Amino acid sequence: MTAAPPPALLLEDLHVAFNGKPAVAGVSLWVPQGSMFGLVGPNGAGKTTSLSMAVGLLRPAHGRSLVFGVDVWGDPMTAKQLIGVLPDGLSLPDQFTGGELLTYLGRLRAMPEEVIAARRDELLAVLGLADAGGTVIADYSAGMTKKIGLAAALLHSPRLLVLDEPFEAVDPVSSATIRSILVEFVRSGGTVILSSHVMATVGELCTHVAVINAGRVAAAGTVDQVRAGGTLDEAFVRLVGGTTYTGGLSWLQG
Repeated sequence: MTAAPPPALLLEDLHVAFNGKPAVAGVSLWVPQGSMFGLVGPNGAGKTTSLSMAVGLLRPAHGRSLVFGVDVWGDPMTAKQLIGVLPDGLSLPDQFTGGELLTYLGRLRAMPEEVIAARRDELLAVLGLADAGGTVIADYSAGMTKKIGLAAALLHSPRLLVLDEPFEAVDPVSSATIRSILVEFVRSGGTVILSSHVMATVGELCTHVAVINAGRVAAAGTVDQVRAGGTLDEAFVRLVGGTTYTGGLSWLQG
């Protein structure tokens, strides 16, 4: 009998605290290969912290992260070859142009020069950044910075993309382009994990979703399983215990 393939990402009981206050308190997730996996939760729920531990940017106090069976903290060099990351609050060497940044990152990964050049030029063209070839990243708009960050994540042809708010500050045309890239990436065998506050985006793009609240997983499964016959917005509000506006602020009503 053929063994089942390992998940693209397996998080086992991740914990971390800041200044004695738990930020993530036992997050465990199974992300199947070939899925588009959404990660949602209220502000401060632990999404970004969980993703940072998952990809090797933040060491957990307890637990582990496996990428295609490779321990991110036990064998980081191998694991990070498999992952492309667009982190929250992306910081880039902003005196580089976009093309210079991609060339630099390709050389850091010891990629052949001809491969770097071909992929760099194609990524800049597809993401609408070719005309900004001589513009330093310091002069990029927020949306352009997001797109060059995605290009950097894709450059080495990873098997898993981990994207924190990839559509934030991106115009509708660029958003459609990014969606198409992600769909094609999954169709060709890749796996995408994306965090977002926009339930419509998650519901439209994702096959699976996890809701994180107060540093724990409140629900996880296919999108249909999590929304349980309702909308994803309704499931989110129910799971995180939130309330919606039902009146008040009479001084605004004229």
